[in-house]
Amino acid sequence: MNYIDGFVLAVPTANREKYRAIAQRASAVFKEYGALGVTECWGDDVPEGKVTSFPLAVQRKPDETVVFSWITWPSRAARDEGMKKAMADPRIKEGMDPMPFDGQRLIYGGFQVIVSA
Repeated sequence: MNYIDGFVLAVPTANREKYRAIAQRASAVFKEYGALGVTECWGDDVPEGKVTSFPLAVQRKPDETVVFSWITWPSRAARDEGMKKAMADPRIKEGMDPMPFDGQRLIYGGFQVIVSA
């Protein structure tokens, strides 16, 4: 089964277009290095929680929006190799100075797909 890199972050709402442009450009790089697809989602119905929630997890501020995204790879090995190449590619850093979000509050991880329907 496929392998997924998942991300949750808070982006200043005013930076939506800048973030979208960077994500669009980066998606082409990831696909060039083996990703099957890249999905970026701008939150518009993300409830606040009392114990856990996306906003709490990323310490979202009032002027920020939660972004949920994932990259689909054919396997963990393909992801490991593809991500290494993508991160070394200078196109990934285009438009990232300054970053349009606080990278210290980015949550990410790699996941084995166990059900795909």
